[in-house]
Amino acid sequence: MIPPPWSLVLLGVATIPFIYYGIALFSSLRFFEQAPRPPQSPAFLPPVSNLKPIRGLDPDAYENLASFCRQDYPEYEILFCVGGTDDPTLPVIEKLIADFPERRIRVLFGAGRDATNDKVAKLARLASEAQYEIVVISDSDVRVRPDYLRTVVAPLADPKVGAVTCFYVPTNETSLVQSLQSVGMLADFYAGILVAWQLDGVKFALGPTIATSRTRLDGFGGYQAIENKPADDLLVGRLIADQGYGVELLPYSVSTVADYQSFRDLLHKRLRWIVVMRHMRPWGHLGLIFTHGLPWCLFAIAIEPTWPVAAAYLGTYFLFRAAIAWMIGVHGLKQSIPLKKLALIPVWDAMAFVLWVISFGRKSVRWRDNDYYIRDGMLVPLVPLTPPAPE
Repeated sequence: MIPPPWSLVLLGVATIPFIYYGIALFSSLRFFEQAPRPPQSPAFLPPVSNLKPIRGLDPDAYENLASFCRQDYPEYEILFCVGGTDDPTLPVIEKLIADFPERRIRVLFGAGRDATNDKVAKLARLASEAQYEIVVISDSDVRVRPDYLRTVVAPLADPKVGAVTCFYVPTNETSLVQSLQSVGMLADFYAGILVAWQLDGVKFALGPTIATSRTRLDGFGGYQAIENKPADDLLVGRLIADQGYGVELLPYSVSTVADYQSFRDLLHKRLRWIVVMRHMRPWGHLGLIFTHGLPWCLFAIAIEPTWPVAAAYLGTYFLFRAAIAWMIGVHGLKQSIPLKKLALIPVWDAMAFVLWVISFGRKSVRWRDNDYYIRDGMLVPLVPLTPPAPE
């Protein structure tokens, strides 16, 4: 039995995650209430090169890619880079070219580089062959509204802004796993992003959208400088911020189509991300212990196993977590969150905590059907990769 004075101290420590949740809720409210909506002024509509690295066929690929052909924007090109003529997305791109003859669409074959991160190697080639100074980089599973280019390019009119990024939300959810992932994004991942915005500013970018310039990319050596590193999207934002430019996070969202169907796929994705973060931000990763409210609530109940303590801790925990998800998802990003989806938050939090613990002993990550070590910030394949056959 723990003596009463010590039990009170430990119960107090168990409330620390509630402080983090309060900061997350305040940061979310402040961001969506005060973050400026970018003006869509006709005075700044520079020509844009939209860069898309492609590997394999995504679900709903035609609709995803066609949305970039329907932009309300005066002048832009779309550049695709595929691995070879046998890529299954190529017929979709050919259909786009036929269906949108008014759009300038170019296809590049092969990265022309031998790199661990094939996506980044393709982006290095795309950036070097882009016709225009302003580039918008987006993943192949992204779907956008017609105002997309006008919105994400507008902040670059300010010479102090070096890059622009935005949130992403699922197009639809057809399984419990996808619902679990989306509620985790809102209540956990985006909450952390908005706390970072509040406390330290935005020094990262989110992969589904990065708008910047070739000059800003060249400022850190271009994509070829990070082609063997993980978390390229985060790195692009950080390296542009290191040059003294702002990274603008917009209160705007694009849609993404889930490319995983099983709980195992979700675990691999989450574990890869958390292990990469451990290597990139070791002290910040350790500090995540004070953001995991559910295990601290269970710890408090173990210290003082009474109904009032259980109701107080678990009730406060769930109210905070549901409020954060509602503030970001419903108020901020205009998403629908039914009550049954909020019930998945403790499931996500339990999974996230277990994976956080596992991450400290994990020596490799799985990415695109291959396993890698992370050594000195570099991806090192456990088994040497077979280079692509020459075209």
